[in-house]
Amino acid sequence: MKTTASVLALAAVAFTGVAASAQDMANEMTIVSWGGAYQKSQLKAYVEPYVAAHPEVKVVWDESSAEAVAKLRAMNEANNITWDLVDVEAADAIRLCDEGLAKEIDFDGELAAGDDGSSATDDFGESIVSDCFIPQIVFSTTVGYRTDLVGDTPPSDICAIFDLEKYPGKRSLNKRPLANVEWALLCDGVAKEDIYEVLATPEGQDQALAKLGTIKDQVVWWTAGADTPQLLADGEVVMGSTYNGRLFSAIAEQNQPIGMLWDAQMLDFDGWIVPEGLDAPRLARVMDFLKFATDSQRLADQAKWISYGPARASSASLVSTHADLGIEMAPHMPTDPANAKNVFVTQYEFWADYRDDIDAKFQAWLAQ
Repeated sequence: MKTTASVLALAAVAFTGVAASAQDMANEMTIVSWGGAYQKSQLKAYVEPYVAAHPEVKVVWDESSAEAVAKLRAMNEANNITWDLVDVEAADAIRLCDEGLAKEIDFDGELAAGDDGSSATDDFGESIVSDCFIPQIVFSTTVGYRTDLVGDTPPSDICAIFDLEKYPGKRSLNKRPLANVEWALLCDGVAKEDIYEVLATPEGQDQALAKLGTIKDQVVWWTAGADTPQLLADGEVVMGSTYNGRLFSAIAEQNQPIGMLWDAQMLDFDGWIVPEGLDAPRLARVMDFLKFATDSQRLADQAKWISYGPARASSASLVSTHADLGIEMAPHMPTDPANAKNVFVTQYEFWADYRDDIDAKFQAWLAQ
C-alpha cells in the first residue's frame, strides 16, 4: 500500500505533467449530481483537491441527476450541451450510451491504473456495465425507520413497508418505480429469482402496482434523496426508502432516532458519464478531472464522507475512517457481509429496456 505522502507525490507529478497543455483546457466545468451528503462527498474527495491544484478552474454544480436522461435528450435535440460531467445510475448510463448521448470511454487509455498496478478495466471489473459509464460507488436503496415509532419489535423484513397494522403511519417512497415494484412483487409472494421475469409482463406490472395500492394513501412520494431523512427526522413518516448514505448521515452525523433496514436492499452502481458533443477544450478538462477523480485513492477518500463502497477493487484496502467522526466506515457499507445477507442487485439491462414504459405506467397510476 502506498503511503499518503507517496500518493500525494504521485498526484503532484501527474498535475505537473498536464500543466503544459492546461491552456488548451476549459477553465469551467458544470458537474451534475444529486445534492445533499453525496454531493458533499464528491466535493470533498474530488473537486476541492483538484481545484486546489488547478485554481484557475471554476466548478458549477447542478443537482439535476434525477432528470439526467430527459434533460440530455432535450439538450441534444437543441444542439446545446450545457453540462460537462453527469453523475447517473448504471441503468441510465446504459440508456444514454445506447442513444449516443454519452461518450464512450477508453478505460485503460483515459483513466488511471489501479493503485495496486492493475489496469483500470481489471480494477473496475464488473462495475463497468457500459462503455460510457465510469463507475464511482456501490450504493443501495434501502429503508429507514423511526426507532421510537415502531414499538418494541423494530422491522427486520422489507415487507414491513406494507404492514400498516403492525407499523401504522405514513411511509415515504421514491416517486419512480425502481425498487418499489421489486419490493411490491416480493411482498406479494413472487419468488425473488422470478421478479424480473414477472415484471417484464403487463400483468406483473399491474400486480406490483396493486400491491403498492394497498398503502398508496399512506405514502409520501419523494423526489430527492434528502427527503426521507428529513421526513423521518420531523416524525412525518414512520419509515421510508432512500439511499443508504443518506440514512448513514442522519444516524451517525446528526444523531437522529433512525434505524436502517438492510433486508432486500437494492444494490446499484453510480458513476459518471461525459455528454457527447463537448468541444475540445471542455472535453480535455473533463477527462483530466476524471483521471484524477476516479483513481484508487480518490474513490477511497469519498468513503470518508459517506457510506458508499468505492467501485475500484484497489480502493477497498484504502477505505479508512470517517473524516469528522473517526469511526471505521467499512461496517457501514452496503457490501459489508453483515449488511448483504439478502440483497437485490439492480438489473441494469432490464431497467435500460423497460424504464420508459414502466415509468409512464407508474406515473399514470400515481395520478389516479
